[in-house]
Amino acid sequence: MQLTLLVPELIWPEPDDSDTFGGLACPALNTLLARSRLTRRPPQSLEATLSDAFGLPEGAPYAAFRLLGEANTPVEVGASCWLCSDPVHLRFHQERLILADSGSFGIALDEAQALAEALNTHLADLGRFHVATAERWYLQVAVNGALDASSLANFDVPPLSAVAGRSIERLLPETAKTKELRKLLNEAQMLLHAHAINQKRQNTGRLPINSLWLWGAGTLPERSESGFDGVWSTNPLALGLARAAGVPTHPLPLDLSVLLEHAAPETSHLIVLEDLLGAVQYENGDAYRTTLTSLESRWFAPLRSALATGKIRQLRLEASTAYAALAWESRRSDQWKLWRRPQTLVTVAQNLAKGNI
Repeated sequence: MQLTLLVPELIWPEPDDSDTFGGLACPALNTLLARSRLTRRPPQSLEATLSDAFGLPEGAPYAAFRLLGEANTPVEVGASCWLCSDPVHLRFHQERLILADSGSFGIALDEAQALAEALNTHLADLGRFHVATAERWYLQVAVNGALDASSLANFDVPPLSAVAGRSIERLLPETAKTKELRKLLNEAQMLLHAHAINQKRQNTGRLPINSLWLWGAGTLPERSESGFDGVWSTNPLALGLARAAGVPTHPLPLDLSVLLEHAAPETSHLIVLEDLLGAVQYENGDAYRTTLTSLESRWFAPLRSALATGKIRQLRLEASTAYAALAWESRRSDQWKLWRRPQTLVTVAQNLAKGNI
């Protein structure tokens, strides 16, 4: 069996943070990393790493693929042009514009639907907003409307996962092609600001949904390919990429034993573990430590054992991090190279920061 394990933000991004790294015990992960072959590329988002796993080029139409992976929406992706139009909260802090996604302030489904309905009433000439979940919205670009495929070509906006919890310089590129899109966003922001839902949220001490993050523009390709026999994930983009390639999808198991029980020996599988993403986005070191300890017992220790005993023939551990896009590859024989001494995770982080590995 071959496994590709995608763990975004595996390495805490502050190498000298002794509070987060201090006493952090993850011996199985340390051994896996030490006895694997590491390759590193320039930093990239989780979404770009997923696209790479499916052999897709840079700038893949994330919105169309993500919508295809949504579990509870009757909307057909079809040949439409789509944009992820996710609800966010923007605020100024020390002269910086900080973006928070809905994971940090919460939004109810009825709130999302009411806001999307208002957007559809006032911006119908540009397209139609669809609410897949309270946190994930989509804009179906109107045919022959003010927006067109050329204005969205090479749409250079990072995915929400890459900007959540961080300061941003601008919401959209300042190009002539994005003129209509910037106009759409300005009108949407004014409407959201005045909406009764947001007035109520502010009156009850909750953050308003005062903007949208528009990203992932494009139409769904006719067909894509993949070498995976199964994808195990709750991430809708991963599920959409799998379905577009005709790969069976499965719920994310609690631990490795469930996957080994159900997956045939001579197959290849992708597992996406996003557990650490939120902790790193919002600089929560305690949550990172707790989550990594859980991953150690449920995934890394069993993976180390399964590799050593031959239940897994090959493991590829991928991590999109602040240091680089990292990939560790290991086979059974590598786990018996005892001279490759494990290093603490803080040492790994410091070496990555210095470019030593």
